[in-house]
Amino acid sequence: MRLFIGIELTPTVRASVASVSNRCRSLIDRAAPGAVLRWVDPDNLHITVWFLGEVDEERAAKLREVLLEPFRTAPFRVELKGFGAFPPAGSPRVIWIGVKGHDAPVQVHQELAERLPSLGFEPERRAYSPHLTLARVKELRRADVGAVRSILGRPVAPVERLEVPAITLFRSRLSPKGSQYESLLRVPLR
Repeated sequence: MRLFIGIELTPTVRASVASVSNRCRSLIDRAAPGAVLRWVDPDNLHITVWFLGEVDEERAAKLREVLLEPFRTAPFRVELKGFGAFPPAGSPRVIWIGVKGHDAPVQVHQELAERLPSLGFEPERRAYSPHLTLARVKELRRADVGAVRSILGRPVAPVERLEVPAITLFRSRLSPKGSQYESLLRVPLR
C-alpha cells in the first residue's frame, strides 16, 4: 500500500484553502490560458510530513507501532499564508501555499527522521520545507512563466490558523480520477 504521514486540515481550514486555491486558479487561467495544471481536490488538501511510498502489510504494522510511541512535539498552531512554487525559480512544477510558524512541523519531521530509518525509510536529501500543495504543473509555456510567477508573488489574505493536535498516517489510492486519501491512524501529539 502507498503511505505517507501528514497533517490533516479541519473542515473550516480546508474550505478556506479551497477558496484561496480557486482564486489562484482563476488568475492563472486568465494569465496563462494554455497552462495545464492538476489542482488538488479540496478533500485531499493536507500538509505532507513524510512520504513513505509503497509499504507491505508487515512493515506497515511495524510503522504503526513506531508512530504510537509518544512524540516530544506538543500540539501546535500554524498559519497557511502566501503562494510559492517549487522550484523557487524558473518554470514552476508545484504550486503551494506556505506554512508560517513551521518550527513544529519541522520538529515532527526530525522526530520521524530518528524513528523511521530503523524500518528502512530514508529521509529525502533536501531539507524538509513544510507547505500545502495546491497544484502540480503539467504544461506551461515558457512565455507564461513570468505571468504565473507574478501571480504567485501577489499578497494573499491568510487562511485561518490551523490547530494541529495530531499527525496522521494516510493511505493513498491511485485511480483514473486521481488520488484518494484514507486516514489509517491518528497519532496525538503530547
